[in-house]
Amino acid sequence: MRKKLPIGIQTFADIREGGYYYVDKTPHIQRLVDEGKYYFLSRPRRFGKSLLLDTIDCLFAGRQPLFEGLFIQDKWDWSKKHPVVRISFGSGVLTSRTQLDERIREQLYVNRQQLGVEPDHATDIAGEFAELIRLAHSTYGHRVVVLIDEYDKPILDNILDSDRARELREGLKNLYSVLKDSDPYLQFVLLTGVSKFSKVSLFSGLNNLNDLTLDARFTTICGYTDADLDVVFAPELPGLDRAEIKHWYNGYRWGGAETTSVYNPFDVLLLLQKRMFEPYWFETATPTFLVDLLKTRGVFTPRLDQMETEQQLLGQFDVDLISTEGLLFQTGYLTIHKHEEPLTGYHLYTLGYPNQEVETSLNQVLLPVLGVSEGPRYRRTLFTHLRNHDLQGLEEHLKALFAALPHDWYRNNPIAQYEGHYASVFYSHFAALGVQVTVEDASNYGKVDMSVEFDGHVYLFEFKVVEQLPEGSALQQIKDKHYADKYQGKGLKIHLFGVEFSKEQRQIVAFEVHTQQ
Repeated sequence: MRKKLPIGIQTFADIREGGYYYVDKTPHIQRLVDEGKYYFLSRPRRFGKSLLLDTIDCLFAGRQPLFEGLFIQDKWDWSKKHPVVRISFGSGVLTSRTQLDERIREQLYVNRQQLGVEPDHATDIAGEFAELIRLAHSTYGHRVVVLIDEYDKPILDNILDSDRARELREGLKNLYSVLKDSDPYLQFVLLTGVSKFSKVSLFSGLNNLNDLTLDARFTTICGYTDADLDVVFAPELPGLDRAEIKHWYNGYRWGGAETTSVYNPFDVLLLLQKRMFEPYWFETATPTFLVDLLKTRGVFTPRLDQMETEQQLLGQFDVDLISTEGLLFQTGYLTIHKHEEPLTGYHLYTLGYPNQEVETSLNQVLLPVLGVSEGPRYRRTLFTHLRNHDLQGLEEHLKALFAALPHDWYRNNPIAQYEGHYASVFYSHFAALGVQVTVEDASNYGKVDMSVEFDGHVYLFEFKVVEQLPEGSALQQIKDKHYADKYQGKGLKIHLFGVEFSKEQRQIVAFEVHTQQ
């Protein structure tokens, strides 16, 4: 039987009482409650973190009717009702310590009103928070649950202004420091956000905070699995290409390839409503800070789908120290493709795009940074040549693409001097179209070896900058590497392209094509 799609609804009671679809997350909640007390969870935006917190709130508040038919219904002690303190920094933008302190005081006041407790005396923010916890415990006779949503948003909103971000970080640290000494009065604590700031910088003293972000047991605590789509949302699937849904929207992982991948709920719900494949999640926010940082650091875009990193860099995020890998991973633009432990305790991760939506959309956003100002027009032309399998037209199109990079742009943009710039333009132009692009070798900034599959044809390219790699013909090199071998016998028509570019002349100086029969 069809139900309503819970688009944008973060209130558990509304979903359960309003006839909406609901994916049961209570098995995860039960495990959290059974195994510990202090938790932290980082997930990208619009992944259901707020709904998770509201579900936990209703559970500890003893709202049993809302959980009828769910996993936890007959496993919970409904006779106990714990006071719940909720704090969220999700709304508005705070730009000073004064504004932050005012927001915190307002939320502490609202919690006191909801719990029916009154302060004994005037004190500072840390004192107010500590007193709220103590009074709630003594009034209700049960330990207190503390749930904090968007714990990091005041810092992230000001991340481009380091001094201001540090000021706000200290204000949050002042608030969170209360949790350690409140331990005797606390039953359960969960903080959620997008980024993972270091415990030292933000959670001083709270050393027992259990980070769930990369815990393989909780990789599906937020998001939808394939099983969720096929069971819970089964009535909505007829008329949609199930394989394309997976290709476009699945793929987020917080563990190795053996862990279950998930969908962003926002993507799934809007697809089921609108019945069209669009970058719904990507379009909810413009990653301006991310793009600026990638521009400053000279991103080599062919490597984005096979970026190797250590666990330390994956979680390295602070006002003065933001790793490229950590930022891309924590914001959801890259995800884990492989996890290895070659030495005991030494963890290596390979990151890549989670799905087609992110790969296409991110490269579309990056192309203007690389100097391609009329991306939509060039994409249409590229699509036309690929659809017609017009190899001559493709050559003319790629020459025109590089010829159109403005000369003034080269002088004013440091990324133009970056040795991987031209290969990045070449790769991102194809990736932004949404065709199936596979980078065969991204080990050298002066070239990109890649394949493009489209409409029964496979196009194998070696693009190289002759000043950086002067030796040998690009076409001969791609033949020597035997990239075409794995496509033999698949019924695909195979085209080999050797494309050579001169950064001195700023144009393609050699374009060779060989079609295998």
